[in-house]
Amino acid sequence: MSMVVHHVSLGSNNMEKALTFYDATLATLGLKRILDFAPHAVGYGTDAPLFWIQMPYDRQTASVGNGVHIAFAASSQDQIAAFHAAALANGGRDDGGPGPRPDYGPHYYGAFVRDPDGNKIEACMTHGEQY
Repeated sequence: MSMVVHHVSLGSNNMEKALTFYDATLATLGLKRILDFAPHAVGYGTDAPLFWIQMPYDRQTASVGNGVHIAFAASSQDQIAAFHAAALANGGRDDGGPGPRPDYGPHYYGAFVRDPDGNKIEACMTHGEQY
């Protein structure tokens, strides 16, 4: 099956803080700036921009979606711990430290943080079987 989502964007009200946070946090997962239109928008990925942080197009205040979160794939528990630590060291807030998430399935492991704008992001992996 091919990926059905082309990219995801989150809004920011303070791009300087957001880019400091995302540069450090996403680097732990092997992601980097692919397209840079700072200070308005930056796209992260490995080969193509799959995740964007940007000022809202209408230039109104960015808001956080209730119930929305973005999950980034990790390859190890150590990578998830590094993601969590980098997020907290760069202006993020803890929203669930690294650990098993049995309510998501017997093989699910992840960590949740809030970025400087309050958006909820996660690094996660499954061990062996899917969910």
